[in-house]
Amino acid sequence: MSPASSLRRLAVGAAVIAAASGGGAVYLSPSVASSDRGGGPVLDSLRRRIGDPNASVPSRSAQESVLIGASASNPLDVLVIGGGATGSGVALDAATRGLRVGLVEREDFSSGTSSRSTKLIHGGVRYLEKAVFNLDYGQLRLVFHALEERKQLIENAPHLCHALPCMTPCFSWFEVGYFWMGLKMYDLVAGPRLLHLSRYYSAQESAELFPTLARKGKDRSLRGTVVYYDGQMNDSRLNVGLACTAALAGAAVLNHAEVVSLITDEATKRIVGARVRNNLTGTMVDEDTKPMICPSGVHIVLPDYYSPEGMGLIVPKTKDGQVLQTLTITPLPEPHEDEIQFILDAISDYLNIKVRRTDVLSAWSGIRPLAMDPTAKSTESISRDHVVFEENPGLVTITGGKWTTYRSMAEDAVDAAIKSGKLKPSNDCVTQKLQIVGSYGWDPSSFAALAQQYVRMKKTYGGKVHLSHAYGSMADRVATIAQEEGLGKRLAHGHPFLEAEVAYCARNEYCESAVDFKEKTKK
Repeated sequence: MSPASSLRRLAVGAAVIAAASGGGAVYLSPSVASSDRGGGPVLDSLRRRIGDPNASVPSRSAQESVLIGASASNPLDVLVIGGGATGSGVALDAATRGLRVGLVEREDFSSGTSSRSTKLIHGGVRYLEKAVFNLDYGQLRLVFHALEERKQLIENAPHLCHALPCMTPCFSWFEVGYFWMGLKMYDLVAGPRLLHLSRYYSAQESAELFPTLARKGKDRSLRGTVVYYDGQMNDSRLNVGLACTAALAGAAVLNHAEVVSLITDEATKRIVGARVRNNLTGTMVDEDTKPMICPSGVHIVLPDYYSPEGMGLIVPKTKDGQVLQTLTITPLPEPHEDEIQFILDAISDYLNIKVRRTDVLSAWSGIRPLAMDPTAKSTESISRDHVVFEENPGLVTITGGKWTTYRSMAEDAVDAAIKSGKLKPSNDCVTQKLQIVGSYGWDPSSFAALAQQYVRMKKTYGGKVHLSHAYGSMADRVATIAQEEGLGKRLAHGHPFLEAEVAYCARNEYCESAVDFKEKTKK
């Protein structure tokens, strides 16, 4: 994928995994022996490499060279097509198992479905309710699994993820008892993976915690609230972190590189390679592909005075039975006007201030990568679990799931590809206990060290906290650029982003344009 030849053939040996959830496709070929899960010396070595404060990802040209060098005689073990959460997770999983891995993304990492979420890391309170009332063990299994992954994700990326209290208003004593018992059951199911215990707050206490919460309205009075905890993340930064961690683990990752076709061995009818176009130098290709994911949910952004910082509001059931959440989230593509108005009408029932259409700062359709049944009439009936299947010889597809479970989805996808290609990786999956770049050596007070060490940071408290949470232990390198290269100014008034971040992202996160920087720094 050089400027002289923007269309290249990548040869691979065993299987392709197509992840329709912002992930991608994977090619594999035989490797070596296996050892115990979770790693020992393998995991220790990876932690040292990823946690090295001076570590840098290979240059874009070096990554291009690896991919260009893949041929029938020197194939990649794994080629991941797509740099979303699942695809980046697959690349990291495969690379840490000792496989030779490449990842290509036609735009930038996290530019698609993986940055169009509510930013919640959750076990699924609704799924637990369905499991109890429908005696559905499958739903209960989803909750158990998601709660385990929720805790692990927060621990593996502590600078980008944190526990978030979610307030559930109760306008009758029946609702108080119902939601209190239900959320206590949620605590119980979480077990050792519990973030914090849920609890009841009186109407007065609730008003103090959430000043804009309505206490009266439409022949009802607030009886109190039940607050429980789920997780919240910076999804775009987390996605970029996964891609860069995969690069540090040995994967050749490349954004703005699009797979335009797959190569099939005529004798075996097995997929053995891909043709890839460099979108920085070539033209885009129109592909007539069958949709494998379905939009689910609508999001709008309102001014910050609607909700206190650090507290979410959960409306368990709107007039049509849906769940409404108020959180601090990120603007992206807009939904239909009637969907926006529906949300505003629902919010107005629970707030003591006038909810105005003019207050909507932005809106987008949240895209959940649900496993879509063509006969389903709504996304409510579509599976929230992920599905892995071999669609064609050498082509393993993964779809469905959610951000919370991206790691286990990637593990399942690589397992399926290993089985399809009869591979023997050097070790089993180790990602459960592997933190991403920026996590090692970081703690919540790290921003204070930035303030003490870098003069240019002392006058901008918000800037220090922003850098610490966006880059983790790598914030020191961003601050060094700001200090030594005179790039400590804000990019725009009212926003925490610094000029130094542009330089850092260009040098260390494969940022190729202003749009790339915007994608990488969304909150």
